[in-house]
Amino acid sequence: MKYRYSHIIWDWNGTLFNDINWCNKVINTMLSSREMKTLRDISEYRAVFCFPIIDYYRNVGFDFSIEPFEDLAEEFMRLYRSNNNGNCKLFPNTLSVLECIRNANIKQVLLSASYMTDLLSQISEFNISDYFDEILALTDIYAKSKIDIGMEYISRKGITNAVLIGDSKHDYEVAEALSVDCLLIPNGHQSRETLLTCGAPILNDIADVVDFL
Repeated sequence: MKYRYSHIIWDWNGTLFNDINWCNKVINTMLSSREMKTLRDISEYRAVFCFPIIDYYRNVGFDFSIEPFEDLAEEFMRLYRSNNNGNCKLFPNTLSVLECIRNANIKQVLLSASYMTDLLSQISEFNISDYFDEILALTDIYAKSKIDIGMEYISRKGITNAVLIGDSKHDYEVAEALSVDCLLIPNGHQSRETLLTCGAPILNDIADVVDFL
């Protein structure tokens, strides 16, 4: 069988790794501790979430003249790390999809805006590192962009036929910067309505990826 792509570039948070409810709980904990208005549900969380993360913090109401973004980001990560492995799982069908794609001899790469140490810790919980040709992530906790590390990988490997699969508008922007196709799944950190503004193909579920390929 002939497939469309030689390489798949996976996003992690919100695409393979379901940490949406946990992220919502963490940000609400921060807001509540300051007696600020919390996010009422996942729909509202998805409506305000965005990249760069500093803009997301503004959206939920933080005032950087009172507390610097860097301090807030560090607090978020302390809370996130406190029990993320116990509260987060892979999305249903993730393992079967990764296995099917590996059996099709398509290279898989993980490209994340996570801090590398955190990402490797999360991946180790599920014993899935062998599915990926490379694991690419950031070297700080401020989650500005993953474009640079993605471009370095594309250039180093000479890749010309790839698709980036993610759950956010930022993933689409990364794919555009890398000059690769993009496929979006609206079960993560941003809503279907937000993703529709990108113009990229949108699937209902990760299980649909194999048929698309």
